[in-house]
Amino acid sequence: MFRYTKMTALREGFVWLVALLTLLPFYFLVITALKPDEELLSTGTSEPPGRPTFENFVEVLSSGGDNNILMALVHSILITVGSIAGLVAFGSLAAYVLARSTARWGSVTFYLFLIAILLPTQLGLVPLYIGARQLGLVGSVWGMVLLYVGTLMPLAVFLYAGFFRNLPRDYEEAAALDGAGPGRVFLRVVLPLMAPATGTVAILTGLIVWNDFFTALIFLGGSDNQTLPVSMYYYVGSLVSAWNKIFAIVIISMVPILAFYLFAQKRFIQGFAGGIK
Repeated sequence: MFRYTKMTALREGFVWLVALLTLLPFYFLVITALKPDEELLSTGTSEPPGRPTFENFVEVLSSGGDNNILMALVHSILITVGSIAGLVAFGSLAAYVLARSTARWGSVTFYLFLIAILLPTQLGLVPLYIGARQLGLVGSVWGMVLLYVGTLMPLAVFLYAGFFRNLPRDYEEAAALDGAGPGRVFLRVVLPLMAPATGTVAILTGLIVWNDFFTALIFLGGSDNQTLPVSMYYYVGSLVSAWNKIFAIVIISMVPILAFYLFAQKRFIQGFAGGIK
């Protein structure tokens, strides 16, 4: 029987304190984004807004030109969704082949993927940019999708391979006895069992792609297909001290990725817990 002791109360109080300290930056973020310009100048960013307003959100979403936040949001969503889809499709196939291969080349290839995870992407940035420019992919949304799928493929293969190695072959053998071919076995049997791994891959790679600034700045800077971090950078430079509008952009950029995490968090937790039932 559970007893609520003094030690339990102390642990609970400590957890609440840590939670409040963690949420403190979000508090300042929200109250500043809801302040009108004149109130921000008089009270700063520490006091709650006396007259909360959503005008800052409306203004940044309706802005045009180089700082078109709404279009940048659309581009970020397209690039992130396309990259996740490509990584799930090709990463799961590659990891499945490597995990089920008994040949020596399978182990060698897997270790090459591990080495690729350790190498920083910036090492190959110059040849990547030259190749993308020759193919006409610089400044293109789908060029960024191909770039992210290629650079994050080692991470996706590494995550998927660990799950595939723990998956018993009995499921596949049973499906093969029923007349299913290799493709049908993978799509109908193996991939659904890998839902926890898919959730883990989707969230981790999605966060990387969504928050990436440097690569997007190099390949999309100055184009009409800028992502949200790049547009936010230019917006900050043009507004200088208008923190209420800057923080409004930050909140807008947080909403899609938080919604995606809430949708996929069950699979994400299952993935870290080992997840195959």
